[in-house]
Amino acid sequence: MAMAKPVLSLLVHLHAALLFLPDPAGVAVYNVLRYGARPDGATDAAGPFLRAWADACRSPRPATVYVPPGRYLVRSATFTGPCRSRAVTFAIAGTVVAPARYGARGSSGRWITFENMDGLVVSGGGTLDGRGRALWACRRRGQRDCPNPTSSLTIANSKNVVVAGVRSVDSELFHVVVLQCHGVTVRGVTVEAPADSPNTDGIHLHMSSHVSVYDARISTGDDCISVGPGNSHLWIERVACGPGHGISIGSLGKQQGMEVEAVQNVTVKTTWFTGTMNGLRIKTWGGSKRGFVTGVTFADSTMSGVDNPIIIDQNYCPDSSGCPGAGRSSSIRISDVRYVGIRGSSATLVAVNFDCSRSNPCSGISLQDVALTYQNRAAAKSYCRNVQGTTLGLVLPPSCL
Repeated sequence: MAMAKPVLSLLVHLHAALLFLPDPAGVAVYNVLRYGARPDGATDAAGPFLRAWADACRSPRPATVYVPPGRYLVRSATFTGPCRSRAVTFAIAGTVVAPARYGARGSSGRWITFENMDGLVVSGGGTLDGRGRALWACRRRGQRDCPNPTSSLTIANSKNVVVAGVRSVDSELFHVVVLQCHGVTVRGVTVEAPADSPNTDGIHLHMSSHVSVYDARISTGDDCISVGPGNSHLWIERVACGPGHGISIGSLGKQQGMEVEAVQNVTVKTTWFTGTMNGLRIKTWGGSKRGFVTGVTFADSTMSGVDNPIIIDQNYCPDSSGCPGAGRSSSIRISDVRYVGIRGSSATLVAVNFDCSRSNPCSGISLQDVALTYQNRAAAKSYCRNVQGTTLGLVLPPSCL
């Protein structure tokens, strides 16, 4: 009996040692298989994933949670920090799948969440499969009992985060969400969903600062990238979009709980739009909600058969009726927006559309070296209402500023 405690202690330490494998760089690797995850796509692996995360998060050394090749069903999971080390990686080599039955992911509106982190990398060539088609069909039928949709990957209340090389397929709602974060880089992400999938924004940024998006390929049923209120110091570069609704700032002015809805210091550079509803868009609702958009540069964009290559819409009403603030002038002020080196073809006659607020006209709008045609002919037009600005260099269609 005297040997019981030492033997038990030894077994505990041996068990812990088997749960992770140090790699040559001294990183502790926590393989979810060793925590009981089954790569069969049918057994809920949320528990093993969370246990592996808990051990990695407690590690004093750099740590990696590793999801090897295979299919892993996860009902829902929230990975919470802060962690002991500021170098924690969640590496996905397999496919993580949501439950086939919609409504089985809880009511939080999130499927996979990382929150309260400082120094996180979510990486790998793996896939997040949101299995959203059943819920989309429910919503198209107009059923009242459709549950709230869930976003596939949410990074919340965190800083110094990298999301790299992840593929997101068929999310019920937004694919990747960056919420109330500082210092986030999203790089090499692929998003895939049908053109008719509702509200499936590829990457949604909300109340965050110093966020960069590079080298993304996004095909979806809503905005490829959407910039909500409360964002500043954003850099978006080398993004291919289509199908989808383009890259959008907004919508703003829909009473989202902020006293002032602001977006400032945004650069969107080197982008390609193919068959999208919009290219470069700023959208606000009518009404009294105060806010502003300022310090925006759209540069080096190529349009191919895009319905609205350049558009500011301050009378946004996607359903054409019943919109909040419909018929009222928007209180969102838009200023200092530059369009430089925008080229390609519009699928509609009006390739440049500035429809601004009558009570808060757009100001400081600049067009430089713009060459947009209508169906590859030179007959495209511009439309301006309540807007002041300038042009530089060759601008086609002829500017109405």
